Amino acid sequence: MLRREIAEQLHRSYMEFFEKAERNRRWNLWDDVPWAELDAERRHPELALCAETFLGVEMYLPDYIREGLDCVRDSSKGQSWFQACWGYEESKHSLVLREYLLRSGYRSPDEMYAFEQQILERRWKKPFDSPRQMTMYGSIQEMATLVIYKKQSRRAMAAGDRALTKIFQLIARDEAAHARFYIDVINVLMSEDRDGAVADLAHVFKHFQMPGVELVPDYDARIEVMRAGGVDRGVFIEEVWFPIIKRLGVTRRELARASRLAKQGAAAAAAGANGGTDGASADDTDAAARI
Repeated sequence: MLRREIAEQLHRSYMEFFEKAERNRRWNLWDDVPWAELDAERRHPELALCAETFLGVEMYLPDYIREGLDCVRDSSKGQSWFQACWGYEESKHSLVLREYLLRSGYRSPDEMYAFEQQILERRWKKPFDSPRQMTMYGSIQEMATLVIYKKQSRRAMAAGDRALTKIFQLIARDEAAHARFYIDVINVLMSEDRDGAVADLAHVFKHFQMPGVELVPDYDARIEVMRAGGVDRGVFIEEVWFPIIKRLGVTRRELARASRLAKQGAAAAAAGANGGTDGASADDTDAAARI
């Protein structure tokens, strides 16, 4: 359980997030997307494949919500309420991408049904055990999807697809707000236990991978198309990893030290000897290979 002061601070953070969402960020699937400007003659199948891939990841929403709520239910009301609100906002992402694929004619109803059935054959499980580690995972996940959607919106704009451009822009705005909330929460948690939080951050960065990697059908082939739009290892390091540690006030030296100590502890526990090497360089890039 979190101390009362920490729990109340997290609740205030959620209320600030919620107020901004209600006042400034809510959008409407029917009114805020220029559906009338869909051009049946302008065909860009690579954009449709990206949209379908994002839809596949979003469709595990029931699993994300179940696992997320179970992780924080008994410790943080603010984070629990955020999970509920986050689920609502993410559900719109799934719905608007599905509408786009059908209205544009890129996918038929039969093709969409088959894809959805294939997706729902699997379940997503949370990759880390502790609420703090899952919060850190959330920050990386949201920042990564923010970067992806921003780049894909520019790609759609260059292709002249105004509807998809707007969809990606709306989703990216939500993802930016989600990432900010997670980072706010981590900053609060770090104020109570910086060493433990930095150790968790190093661990999560090292073992992070996007949720679609082992779930979405033909993910490896899909990711190559997405990387052609500007999402690769270098982008992950520069636009996801560096901004997060900057906003948290954590240095690469701290993360390297935490990683090194973790390795030494694991080696000591396994072999009764204190060993390990500085894996800072590998830690910087391990996660990027699994984006």
